[in-house]
Amino acid sequence: MNFVSTRHDAPAATLSQAIAAGLAPDGGLYVPEQRPQARAWRAHGTLAQDAAAVLAPYFEGDALAPQLDRLCAQAFDFPAPLRPLSTPRDHVLELFHGPTAAFKDFGARFLAASLAQLQQDRAQPLTIVVATSGDTGAAVAAAFHRQPGIRVVVLYPDGRVSPRQAHQLGCFGDNIHTLRVAGAFDDCQAMVKQALGDRALQAQVPLSSANSISLGRWLPQMSYYAHAALQHHAATGQLLNLVVPTGNLGNAMAAVLARSMGLPLGRIALATNANDVLPRFFHGGDYQPATSVATVANAMDVGAPSNFERLRWLYAGDDAALRADFRVEAVDDAAIRDLIARRWARAGEVFCPHTATAMVVLEQLRSEGVQGDWAVAATAHPAKFESVVEPLIGQPLHVPPALADLLQRPAHAEPCAPHYAALREVLLNLR
Repeated sequence: MNFVSTRHDAPAATLSQAIAAGLAPDGGLYVPEQRPQARAWRAHGTLAQDAAAVLAPYFEGDALAPQLDRLCAQAFDFPAPLRPLSTPRDHVLELFHGPTAAFKDFGARFLAASLAQLQQDRAQPLTIVVATSGDTGAAVAAAFHRQPGIRVVVLYPDGRVSPRQAHQLGCFGDNIHTLRVAGAFDDCQAMVKQALGDRALQAQVPLSSANSISLGRWLPQMSYYAHAALQHHAATGQLLNLVVPTGNLGNAMAAVLARSMGLPLGRIALATNANDVLPRFFHGGDYQPATSVATVANAMDVGAPSNFERLRWLYAGDDAALRADFRVEAVDDAAIRDLIARRWARAGEVFCPHTATAMVVLEQLRSEGVQGDWAVAATAHPAKFESVVEPLIGQPLHVPPALADLLQRPAHAEPCAPHYAALREVLLNLR
């Protein structure tokens, strides 16, 4: 299968070429030239086995195809359990059992395994540039740490991630270079996109991306939705409906693409924080990116969600059909805090601020009489946001061992101006 740009002004690329490039030459995002036909699916057993089955159509004919089973086994070696909540027919899909306690570990590890295969026998190192609003950068850093032939430059908005997230971002060293940018996530993302489109720079410093704009990050995120839906359908005969908290839309787009392939997924609702670009569009307004605002759900502080291009591609630009197919709601900080405190007091359930946005939307749906089996995507362990969560529940949170280990390491990040020239200088002088 080949892949084309959402902007239709770049040549088709193989899967390997698209993964290595990150962004298409015209600035668009890579999407499949043909979408796989929907078909009946069956559960294959493990997460890695279900991942390989779902990804196989996209790898067909590519140099990476013979390695797919190994890549999945290497990347998906930790669980993504679907657990029942205290309310009937409600579940939480726990995506935070990886090495950095966030859902980004799945896509980052698969991308790292893929690029390691593609980089074999190449003399010149590849530099991964990644913008993060909190969790992506640490997942990418952990996945690529000390990987031969690859360097990583992480950009994060200084003062706009949680203290533990900031520590994770700067605790790796070696081939991982961390920049704290004096701006918002959208500044970081714009700088990364400009670097990826700078052909003169690429001639000197080969670059790729590890944000959700990367095909190698986006496609494997279908895996945990496919696995959960297949296991649930096999056990109950019911479709699994989803509420996905979203910022840059990559995680949500993975669920949408999985459903389009015929996997037993039902309705998909999206939850954002106070950055309401998507809810305004889905409620009938124009799509108008805006300057992001800081919230307690900081990893979703995105004012220009890149993957909206992919969502429009999937619906062939039919905005009416797109709006009709989704429920999208914004959740403010007060509602996030209330949900965390209330669910803890009532049932001993604890959520990170991002997962809490999705829980608020699920409660709204239930209050309106919406039926069916629903799962909220729990995108990060609450211990990554102890400064928000602990005052609301009145006690310390358990810190997972992998996260505790990272927090024991020294951390350092270099300051960076929110301008492309500053990033370009760093990339040209990497050692």
